[in-house]
Amino acid sequence: MYALEVREHIMIAHSFKGEFFGPAQNMHGATFIVDVAFFRETLTEHEVVVDIGRAHDALKAVLSPINYQNLDALPQFSGRQTTTEFLSKYIFDNMANAARTGDLGPGGDGIAKIRVTLHESHVARAWFEGPVA
Repeated sequence: MYALEVREHIMIAHSFKGEFFGPAQNMHGATFIVDVAFFRETLTEHEVVVDIGRAHDALKAVLSPINYQNLDALPQFSGRQTTTEFLSKYIFDNMANAARTGDLGPGGDGIAKIRVTLHESHVARAWFEGPVA
């Protein structure tokens, strides 16, 4: 399986509800390094997994509405705990949609799966991986 990965970062603020989260119940900030890996069985006619520039542009477009935002105030996250795991699936869903709708350019439709990894710190990360279908 071939893979290509692009990287970006976001800065957000949020809080969590419930004793489970301890001090993270308070408003706090996070800077996430976001890696998105695209996987396919065979290379495109141009011998690539996907166009790097278009993949990076698509990632920036997906992240733009949440970058420098208080996630607690965004309607798409109302009633949700915006954990690292939850956000990795949110970004995955949007990147998979970009692949399905042609935003990744020619060959993007051949992406078999995507993995979105959010690096929360130098000691912790979470990801979501799944098929594009």
